[in-house]
Amino acid sequence: MRYAEGPSVCCDVYVEAEPPRVWDLVTDIGLPARLSPELQRAEWLDGAEGPAVGARFVGYNRHRMIGEWRTVSHVVELAQQQVFGWAVVDPDGRYGDPVADPEKPLATWRFELASEGTGTRLRQYARIGPGRSGLSAVIDSAPEREEEIVAFRLAELRTNVEATLRGIKALAEEAD
Repeated sequence: MRYAEGPSVCCDVYVEAEPPRVWDLVTDIGLPARLSPELQRAEWLDGAEGPAVGARFVGYNRHRMIGEWRTVSHVVELAQQQVFGWAVVDPDGRYGDPVADPEKPLATWRFELASEGTGTRLRQYARIGPGRSGLSAVIDSAPEREEEIVAFRLAELRTNVEATLRGIKALAEEAD
């Protein structure tokens, strides 16, 4: 798969907890920093105290191959106890021209929740691009290996998403 095709990862887990409990966890933007190795911390911007369409948050990230960077995410989808989605932009121009427009994200993320039995089916989705990202810089250095580089990044994302989902599951189930 090539970067321009919008490569994505989607994983899900069954959580033995009702959607309101799971919702509280997935909308806590600081939680993934405890569960995934890449996101180091996140905080709401502009006085926002929680998710709402149009709200923004900053994320501080670290990757062993590309170092540290900052992104800004815009909440683009929100349906109580069902969907929490955000578009990630590069306002600092680390990977090209600065981009603040959530219509041109370097990635799009989304949690989906659905009531299932006595618990919740939780799905997390991540799509790379179409805007430039750290992956773009790596591809620029070895364009002949683009498909291999994208496959490697998708495997990393899958590992991180699965870790996040396992962590949310554990936290939700211990609270009940």
